[in-house]
Amino acid sequence: MSRGLLSEHFEGVCAKKLSAVEADSGRSNQHEFNGTNALKKLLTEKEPLTFAARFLYLDDEIEPLEAIDDLTWYDARRAHPTRSEYRLYYPSNAVSEAATEGDTLILARQRDGQMLCLVAKDGSTIERQLIWLFALPDNMGKQFCFEELIETERSDFATRFILDELGIEIEAEQNDLDLILARFGMRFPKTREFSSFARENAPKLGDFDNVDQALIAWMDREESLFRQLEKHIVAERLRKGFVDGNNVDVDGFVAFSLSVQNRRKARVGYAFENHLEQIFIDLKIPYSRGAITERREKPDFIFPSIEQYRRPEFPNEKLFMLGVKSTCKDRWRQVLTEAERIEEKHLITLEPGISEHQTHQMQAANLQLVVPTSIQQSYLPLQRDWLFSVSDFLSLLSSSDGEGISHGKNKTLKLL
Repeated sequence: MSRGLLSEHFEGVCAKKLSAVEADSGRSNQHEFNGTNALKKLLTEKEPLTFAARFLYLDDEIEPLEAIDDLTWYDARRAHPTRSEYRLYYPSNAVSEAATEGDTLILARQRDGQMLCLVAKDGSTIERQLIWLFALPDNMGKQFCFEELIETERSDFATRFILDELGIEIEAEQNDLDLILARFGMRFPKTREFSSFARENAPKLGDFDNVDQALIAWMDREESLFRQLEKHIVAERLRKGFVDGNNVDVDGFVAFSLSVQNRRKARVGYAFENHLEQIFIDLKIPYSRGAITERREKPDFIFPSIEQYRRPEFPNEKLFMLGVKSTCKDRWRQVLTEAERIEEKHLITLEPGISEHQTHQMQAANLQLVVPTSIQQSYLPLQRDWLFSVSDFLSLLSSSDGEGISHGKNKTLKLL
């Protein structure tokens, strides 16, 4: 099994659903998992072994909880001549305390010998993403299953997205650094300028099989170029240090670190809008970007224009809006109030594997999710039947009567 560059980071994974006894410290103080065959495949039968481990508790509704601790793998019957009883001991920490029955536990053995211990909230989007990422069974039970990562492929967008959420960065090659520095020097350009630069150094829209492919390729290209520039600028700043005489500028370092993180987050969203806008321009699709509607709301894109939107006589059914969010979480609800004349809202995202619960909520709110084709593989089959691709959305815009997509895509998900 392989997912992008996973095999460069991990040797294998074990996963299971947590039982009540394992999750409830009030019912058991053992803090141990039985050494099943799946765990033996992951950890080998050598013992005792101690692994430095990073623990993460992941839930869509709260910031991740993190702890650094050790895991201990040992044979409780080491002295017995014929019997063995392997166990994996884990300490009590913020992550183990937050875990509840039914949450998904993933133990990932990293190439550097450390362990990544992930607990994902049952039914959450991050759980869905991790199940897809590691190719785990959808019907996981309370016994460990094992997946070996044996191949290396080029990482795709969805894989990198999830790894980034876990704090795992894929090192950017510095192949284009001279080209970047020749244009921008030691500065971060405005996002529109950098998006245009990325497209200059990527294939044109007509060179791709479809617009979905072009959009992801342009996003990939900009991400690669930006990370190269960022690494160079940040490295230079760190070389200068944060020491002034005998004083260490802790506040300055913290502010600099936050600026790096905030720039990354903001830039992705703007880049996403910029590349979508270029697609509309290339295909001569009329639009307005960031125009003001009721209560000073600002939908990302209005079609065919804000002028037509403001004309009461223009038919509502010929008006469309597209919200743009690189990640959804609960922020998808923001688009629901952004254009009152448009009953069905459309929202495009780069987020892989959004939970069924959340996509059902979207449908109930009359919001149609648009996801580039290559990312749709991370969704469940029933969800994929409902999702729009970028091509689907453009077909909707270009249909002469505005009634819908010509190929008759099923837009209805059965509500729970």
